[in-house]
Amino acid sequence: MASSNIKVIGFPGTGLLPLFVGIDKGFFEKSGVSVALERTPSSMYQAQKLVSGDFDIACSAVDNFIAYQEGAGEVELDREPDLFVFMGSTQIELSFVVAKGIECFEDLKGKSLAMDALATGFAFVLYRMLDKAGLKPADYELVSVGATPHRWEAVQKGVHAGTLLIEPFTGQARANGYKILESSLKTFQNYPGQMFGAMRGWANENRPAMISFIHGYLDALDWTLDPNNKAEAASILSANMPQMPDKAVAPALEKLLVPETGLIPMGTVDMNGLKTVLEIRSQYAPQGKTLTDVDKYLDLSFYREAISTR
Repeated sequence: MASSNIKVIGFPGTGLLPLFVGIDKGFFEKSGVSVALERTPSSMYQAQKLVSGDFDIACSAVDNFIAYQEGAGEVELDREPDLFVFMGSTQIELSFVVAKGIECFEDLKGKSLAMDALATGFAFVLYRMLDKAGLKPADYELVSVGATPHRWEAVQKGVHAGTLLIEPFTGQARANGYKILESSLKTFQNYPGQMFGAMRGWANENRPAMISFIHGYLDALDWTLDPNNKAEAASILSANMPQMPDKAVAPALEKLLVPETGLIPMGTVDMNGLKTVLEIRSQYAPQGKTLTDVDKYLDLSFYREAISTR
């Protein structure tokens, strides 16, 4: 089978493990596609590079695809986007971790909080947490810092009073005595973590490569979720995320292997979760636009074809 080259961009985190596995163990190559993976420093960089064609597929918070497709992203794009989501990746637990000395939400008044972007991605999850705790936007300042490693560093250095973290950073924060004020699992019943998306034009022109990518990813996902492969999966995770302390690998992997906080078996898309994303974007986005049509941002035909030909 002829090989195709696909460039993927994703956020640093344990949710990339099936991609690491697919590359390192040759699942993508066996499916007829060569995958190159880059970690993004921010959602803004990721959106710009995906839409410009520097990357073919992104693994990102679904709200990022929606925001930029709606013209509500935080940076300008060099062309008209035709973004869509085609496969699920993770459910996620977003932990609101605060600097030492912060004991409750009231202590955040007058403080700054580190975000990736202020009006895309998981920003609205934090807005809902703060809202439920009785804080008003005037009570705090939100600052765009970038992807998780940058935000976590800013909290550790005392530059900002809190941020949302994912594994393995949450585990590192907990191990170092940082307080978790809230978990997204308590805030939302259905909120998806990351999904795979692309530009429709590229996907339609490269349908065989898309199908091969999905085949390779699902094979790697099945391997990752097999309990017999746990030890080797931990080694692959550690090798691809060398900044992770050795003691953080096992607990991070445990969370990743639980569907409620980690990898989604078969890469399915949670339609109720998508509806939740649209609901809170409609509530908190500065554009004030009500969004209800999930199908506008979704095309499962690639996934269905891949499933039928596995």
